[in-house]
Amino acid sequence: MTATPINFASDNTAGAAPEVLDALIAANHGPAAPYGNDPLTQTLEQRFAALFECPVRMLLVSTGTAANALSLASMTPPWGSVLCHADSHIQHDECGAPEFFSGGAKLQPLAGAAGKLDPDSLAVALQVKKGDVHAVQPSAVSVTQCTEIGSVYTLDHLDAIGAVCRQAGVGLHMDGARFANALVQLDCSPADMTWKRGVSALSFGATKNGALAAEAVLLFDPALAEPLAFRRKRSGHLLSKMRFCAAQLHGYLHDDAWLRHARHANAMATRLASGLAAMPGVQLSAPVEANIVFCQLPEAMIAALLAQGFQFYHGRWATGVARLVTSFATRPEQVDALLAAMRVWPADAAIHPAKK
Repeated sequence: MTATPINFASDNTAGAAPEVLDALIAANHGPAAPYGNDPLTQTLEQRFAALFECPVRMLLVSTGTAANALSLASMTPPWGSVLCHADSHIQHDECGAPEFFSGGAKLQPLAGAAGKLDPDSLAVALQVKKGDVHAVQPSAVSVTQCTEIGSVYTLDHLDAIGAVCRQAGVGLHMDGARFANALVQLDCSPADMTWKRGVSALSFGATKNGALAAEAVLLFDPALAEPLAFRRKRSGHLLSKMRFCAAQLHGYLHDDAWLRHARHANAMATRLASGLAAMPGVQLSAPVEANIVFCQLPEAMIAALLAQGFQFYHGRWATGVARLVTSFATRPEQVDALLAAMRVWPADAAIHPAKK
């Protein structure tokens, strides 16, 4: 058993980044107007406009589920459908929130290699029963950047999806829970990865990369702003002390801390993947392009690692498949400790059988 458990279960397990905590402390001095009428919230929208190189409407919420569900609700009528990848977070991990907040819109999952939507298949699906009063109507498309398996849409791929959405007359939403990790992988500007590719609404995630509870809905289509504002209030996500949410994002963006933290998380995943690729009996199950590593491990090795105090998810996708996620707080020595435990496992397993 390791002295302190080493956690690769999720980037959600990491604490808050120091820049975020410093910003929160600074925001805690004196009174401020509630419900987003404070200077921190109002200047944050201007900061995002400069970052994305275009006018943008911003609404802050405290969870990624709220950001995704409210964005999609503003883009989709109750009789509409949202086309998404079959393995997307909105399909599997949000407890029906998009359907609930939209008043009944249906998620339509589609297959696609490496966790990504295929533009040609998407174009066909967007025309199925279009105009048929007996069927839900395709109303929006949602992509996850980076995907649930850690792959990253290229700019050309996003371009193709954006073109399909424009042709079909539907909006394009991006679930950016790990937006920064994808951005540094592509080494492009935020504008290049969003509105220039046809994205209408972005769930700009920060919690997984160093915030406490701060997510931003960024709207590149201003027509969505008014209905979304009412939906946010009605759903209970209009925070009275909004300045503390805004402060987190100010700290997150300050001096490019968000990009620095994402690069570190990605580098730790690359370090881990390189070690795994050279290890007998271990096979990478998906491309490692951000901060998520999927690998096939012997079941006995998984049991032994868990018994030693390493924490990660396994078996959810297939028998023997483990998901290892790195974060801004992951240290190189933690990655090396996991790799070292894997390297000695066969000999160690013969002497010390895996604990149940």
